[in-house]
Amino acid sequence: MELRNIALSNLRIANVNVRHSRKVPDISDILPSVRARGVLQPLLVRPRDNVFEIVAGRRRYFAASKVAEERGMPTEDVLLPCAVTESGSDADALEASLIENVARAPMDELQEYEAFAKLLKQGKTVADIAQTFGQTERYIKQRLALAGLNGAIKEA
Repeated sequence: MELRNIALSNLRIANVNVRHSRKVPDISDILPSVRARGVLQPLLVRPRDNVFEIVAGRRRYFAASKVAEERGMPTEDVLLPCAVTESGSDADALEASLIENVARAPMDELQEYEAFAKLLKQGKTVADIAQTFGQTERYIKQRLALAGLNGAIKEA
């Protein structure tokens, strides 16, 4: 596998991408962080017919496309980090897409609290954190309120 930056104009959604659909996906949760920092997690792509097919990373692709559109940037000037796999079979690509999309666990509330608390200690404000993660300030404050929980409850 090779890591490289690939222009948005050279990327297409693979038919074997498990999230492939004609409908534009909901990107509201990741759009604020893509606006602020760009795409940090590489898309998984494979070479195909002079372009690269996105096996995993469809929502990141749409978020980057939206940001490029908002900023009036030509898609050939927008580079996304990509992990390029061998061309391989459709079955291999489908399996890779499933692994990335099924085998991940969301953070629980305490993990979010710990991460947000670390950001506060590093000088970020509640408003900064809310904007970066596409959440309301109320949501961030609720997670930070978990600091008051008894240690035994946190361990449970």
